[in-house]
Amino acid sequence: MLASISYPPIPIWDIGPLQFSLHGLFAAIGFIAGGWVATRELDRRGYDALAYQSVLSWAIVGAILGARYFTSPAQLAGGAGLGEALSPLGGNFSIMGGFAGGILAAWWRMRKVGLPRHATFDASAYGLAVGTIVGRVGDLAIVEHLGSATSVAWGYGIKAGYDVAPQHDGLECALVEALDGGLCPIPGSTAPGIYHHVAAYDMLGAVLLLGALFVVARSVRLRYGQLFALWIVWYGLQRFVLDFLRFGNGDATIGSYTWNQLSGLGAALLGVVLFLAYRTNSVVSPEEDKAVNLPRLLDRNSPAQNPG
Repeated sequence: MLASISYPPIPIWDIGPLQFSLHGLFAAIGFIAGGWVATRELDRRGYDALAYQSVLSWAIVGAILGARYFTSPAQLAGGAGLGEALSPLGGNFSIMGGFAGGILAAWWRMRKVGLPRHATFDASAYGLAVGTIVGRVGDLAIVEHLGSATSVAWGYGIKAGYDVAPQHDGLECALVEALDGGLCPIPGSTAPGIYHHVAAYDMLGAVLLLGALFVVARSVRLRYGQLFALWIVWYGLQRFVLDFLRFGNGDATIGSYTWNQLSGLGAALLGVVLFLAYRTNSVVSPEEDKAVNLPRLLDRNSPAQNPG
């Protein structure tokens, strides 16, 4: 029998007319954890942490809308009706869309509350990496985002009776159908059902990305905005590569690629353009942070603000 990693999934629970899933729970926890990390970084550098909380409030709304509707063009291209493609409850939800929607909403709100966008997005890069790490815990718990069949020792083996995420219902089996060792056969074959656990790969990639951001920020002479651009390049390429293992497993597709692959590649190219464009920005430094924050600090400490 081939070696594999197996553990019982935590199923989605029905609570009246609603469904409760650890996927959604950890996505929310990931947003909170990422927001906390970014807030701490901005506060450490002297920026307005309270204003950033307002930015996060808008970002979560943008992320939810982006996650749902980012894949609508792929659904329409695949023959879905307009009503199905625009339904708030049906269709695919995309992490790339969530990032895009959240970032656009945050960019708009930063302008309204007076936060410097480049520095704020740099701090947010840490939070985005942390949010990905924490959010993927939910995917691991319910066993979602499995990829193609594999024989690697770290592949996930579906055993008889396992209730994996609805996306992979077709891979489940009963005890009488299981092979030696209790593994379900790959549909249409007699090979054991062992699959790439792409969510775990994405989590590991995000851990490496978080470490890389810290190392680069402390050892390389970056300009404002370039750290965020590096996050875009890395994560975009990461999704482009990993989704080669995901094609045909339920995600929205365009031709021979998943929608996340195309959006990831596009994001990576955009990140390269932004990194080069930001070469004219100021070099990141405590002195520059202080200079940017000085007008706000003076205004906060003025007699008109403290009539005491």
